[in-house]
Amino acid sequence: MTLPENKKIVLFDGVCNFCNASVRFIMERDKKDLYRFASLQSDLGKKMTSERGIDSSKVDSIIVIEPRHAYYIKSTAALEICKDLNGLYPALSLFLIIPKSFRDLVYDYIAKNRYQWFGKTETCPMPSKEEQSRFLDT
Repeated sequence: MTLPENKKIVLFDGVCNFCNASVRFIMERDKKDLYRFASLQSDLGKKMTSERGIDSSKVDSIIVIEPRHAYYIKSTAALEICKDLNGLYPALSLFLIIPKSFRDLVYDYIAKNRYQWFGKTETCPMPSKEEQSRFLDT
């Protein structure tokens, strides 16, 4: 598969209700159409993590990939996404000044408990017809 030019890719846990809600949140606020999505469980998600040497057993909730540039994991990924959203969300990127180790402690706590707090599905939900063009693994 050829990755789209000038798009950032969000890899997410496709069976996590919180992660799926986060993807919908991003899509609604991504007015510049910068993001494309794929689940970590998909063949593409597995390929992209493997190519970058990312251990998906340790990073299993969100990864942002800027093809041919960089990738971000955990709290840094979430804050990098905020930079591109409409509204006041770019202001959240100010949290990048907080040491990554502390940010990731908070992130890991939420990620560890996300299934218990928000639940999970047996399969990745299918995007609507309008959303399908934004998903790389449908």
